[in-house]
Formats: sequence, C-alpha cells, structure tokens
Amino acid sequence: QVQLVESGGGLVQAGGSLRLSCAASGGTFSRVSLGWFRQAPGKERDFVAGIMWRGGRTDYGDSVKGRFTISRENAKNTVYLQMSSLRPEDTAVYYCAATQKAVITRYDYDYDYWGQGTQVTVSS
Repeated sequence: QVQLVESGGGLVQAGGSLRLSCAASGGTFSRVSLGWFRQAPGKERDFVAGIMWRGGRTDYGDSVKGRFTISRENAKNTVYLQMSSLRPEDTAVYYCAATQKAVITRYDYDYDYWGQGTQVTVSS
C-alpha cells in the first residue's frame, strides 16, 4: 500500500515561489508514475505535472508550463513541485498521486493512491 504525504503549502504573494514535497512510502517506485493535481473551490481537479519514477520523463499542464518544475529524489522517495511566478489563479489544494501505470497520465481516475492535499494560496 503506497502512502503519500504532501507538505510545503502556504500563503505567498503573486510572483513568489513555493516548493511542494510529496514523500512516498510503502511501495516499489521503480515502476510508477507520480503526479500533482490541484483543485480550487467549485472547480474540477486539474492535472498540474507528472513524472515517471524510472527515467524521470515529465509532463506539465498547459497553465503551468514554464513556471512549475517537477522533480524526484530517489534516495528519499520524494517528489517535488517547484512553483515560480505564482498567480492568484494558482490558488488551490494541491494533491500528490501515484499510479502503477508505466506512463504519465493526466487523468485523475488513472491514479491509485492519493495524498491528503496541501493548501496553496496566492494573494494579489
């Protein structure tokens, strides 16, 4: 059973930066992909970024390309989401998720495990 724990959310001014972390445990990560999703109040959950644990291939949602970077640290079984040039519309609860599919997928229903979420608030 894979467990995911997010951290690093908070309040930041527009134009600022935050780094989210997702610590993974309880599974074999060489064959999984991990993703970050976000959900704002009253909106659907959206794909933000994904990374294949093996090989490190990445994918990004259109609204965050060039501003966010996803990375992993194998020794710590941790995935990071570095967020820069933050905008008020980035305000949401951010979730880390893992899928046993050996590809990056943008669809939340493909993910088997989810963290509890961390709030990111960007003030204007």
